[in-house]
Parts: sequence; C-alpha cells; structure tokens
Amino acid sequence: EVKLVESGGGVVQTGGSLRLSCAASGSAFEDVAVGWFRQAPGKAREGVACINIKHKGTFLVDSVKGRFTISSDDDKNTVYLQMNSLKPEDTAVYTCAAGRPERTSMCGPYEDWGQGTQVTVSS
Repeated sequence: EVKLVESGGGVVQTGGSLRLSCAASGSAFEDVAVGWFRQAPGKAREGVACINIKHKGTFLVDSVKGRFTISSDDDKNTVYLQMNSLKPEDTAVYTCAAGRPERTSMCGPYEDWGQGTQVTVSS
C-alpha cells in the first residue's frame, strides 16, 4: 500500500502556473506508476497525466500537452505536476493515484489514491 498526500493547489488567474506535489510513502516507490486525475463539478473524473517511476515513461492527455509536465524526484518519493498557462477549464479537484503497472502497461491500474487538492483558475 502507498500513502499519497497532494499539495500545491490554490487559486490562480488565467495564464498562471501552479505546481502540484504528490508525496508517496509505504511500498517501493520505484515499482509504481503515479497518475494525476482531475474532476470538475458535474463532470466525470479525467486522467490528466501519468509517469512510470522505473522507466520514466510519461503520458499527458491532449488537452494539457504543451502546458503541463509530469516528473518525479525519486529521492523524495514525490511526483510533480507542473501546470503552466492555466485556463478556467482546468479548474477541478486534482488527485494523484499509484499502483504497480501491469506487464504490458506503462501506467495503471491504480490501487491507492490521495485526498485531492483544489485548483481554481479565475478568468
């Protein structure tokens, strides 16, 4: 089991930046993939990005490519989501999740979830 704690959310104006952190503790960090998800009010949860800690492969959903980056600091067991050029439609609760990837998968399935952090982008 991996315990996940997110931080870094807040309120920012359109075009601003935030960096979310997902600090992990528990099982071997190097064996998991970590994903960021977001859910806006009245909308389904959406996968935003993921990183395979061992292989460093990453994925970003099309709507955030060129604006968001995902990275990891293995010494700190922490995954970051750097969000630039934020738009009002990025407003959501952002949650990180971790799990051991299947043999043929870079990321997922996810077994452990954090509590989430609110990101609000004002227009």
